[in-house]
Amino acid sequence: MPHAETNTSNDASQPRLRRVLSTRLLYFFILGDVLGAGVYVLVGQVATASGGAVWVPLLTALLLALLTAASYAELATKYPRAGGASHYATLAFGPAAGFCMLAAGIVSTAALTRGFAGDYLSAFVTLPVALVAVVFLVVLALVNARGVKESTRANVVATLIELGGLAVVVVLGAWLLLRGDGDPGRLTRLGTPEKGAAAAVLGGSVLAYYSFVGFETSVNVAEETRDPRRAYPRALFGALATAGTVYVLVGIAASAAVPTEVLARSSGPLLEVVHAAGGVPPRLFSAIALVAVANGALLTGIMASRLAYGMARDGLLPAALTRLLPRRRTPWAAIAATTVPALSLALTGSVATLASTLVLLLLVVFLIVNTAVLVLRREQGPPGHFRVPSVLPVLGLVSCVLLATQVEAEVWLRTAVVLGVAAVLAVVPAVRRHRADRANRDGQDGG
Repeated sequence: MPHAETNTSNDASQPRLRRVLSTRLLYFFILGDVLGAGVYVLVGQVATASGGAVWVPLLTALLLALLTAASYAELATKYPRAGGASHYATLAFGPAAGFCMLAAGIVSTAALTRGFAGDYLSAFVTLPVALVAVVFLVVLALVNARGVKESTRANVVATLIELGGLAVVVVLGAWLLLRGDGDPGRLTRLGTPEKGAAAAVLGGSVLAYYSFVGFETSVNVAEETRDPRRAYPRALFGALATAGTVYVLVGIAASAAVPTEVLARSSGPLLEVVHAAGGVPPRLFSAIALVAVANGALLTGIMASRLAYGMARDGLLPAALTRLLPRRRTPWAAIAATTVPALSLALTGSVATLASTLVLLLLVVFLIVNTAVLVLRREQGPPGHFRVPSVLPVLGLVSCVLLATQVEAEVWLRTAVVLGVAAVLAVVPAVRRHRADRANRDGQDGG
């Protein structure tokens, strides 16, 4: 086992998380996070970018996501511990990527909070966004603090509800086609008046990529998973394959059933399928969408808190964030520390702004993770860990660069501020460790 891992994860003085997640619970954790708000909200925006053939960028985004997922599978089974991408990147390059990943988790939670307070909730009641955000995030923090096992059991129920809602869309889309109200010809219309087919696929894939992010959060519960070297790859690839199949079917159903321009204008595009088909109460589908958003926010909150806990244990954040509830063994201090900035962002940013910033942050993190796989090959790792062919991390790295070139300049500017803050935060523990090492050397020389 590598020296760095031995120094951190096997230290008996460190507080430990419970290994309570089975392969099935981990599969539903990943599936529930991937099936979050993305597909319920972004199908219309993908249609705007790519035209009627919505399924093409969805499938392309799945294939690109699988490249990076393979890198995560190797690293999570080689270093099964809380902290995820932060730990891998710290071993390979230093701590900056961990702060980017933490920022991405907090931004994602904020975006989902704004999504919860939007159109789907307004089908039932109109409330101030600030009130909804505060109550929503406090409830999620309490569920998170109760325990990862309890949270993931709730996630299983929520994920089944989400799958049911997406299955309704697929069935209703097929019913519209059978009764002659849809247009299957839209499924082959790729491109827009402003873009050719290739540019439309890339532009749509950047947006569709957001629908698949979430798989990366699962590495932060690897330390709480039973036999992660066996369970993690099975759960990860199984969940992504399930989500990809469902997304492509939903994209086909929505595009064939509803005119592209209607999808593009709607903030609740899948609700347009329900309206067009009839027979299903719109409020029922809105309730399902709210479950999807809440579930995604819960799982992202779990990720962010475990990442903060792992970074604190590695000395990259204050040690106070390693404090656990005595009975529950959940990182209550890290949960509180990640909930507060998420609330601040939810109160000040829009869903579109937060989502676009999140995607670019994750592309930076994914680029670092794909590179870290190759750099850390110099360390043997424990026997039996998953090992990916070297070509896949290289292709994953290239895919991140390709998608990043499609991101708008103003998003780059916003993200550059976050990356600058991450760089500054990364320098602080590095300087502290350097001073501590120098003090130790001076003390030894003096002795």
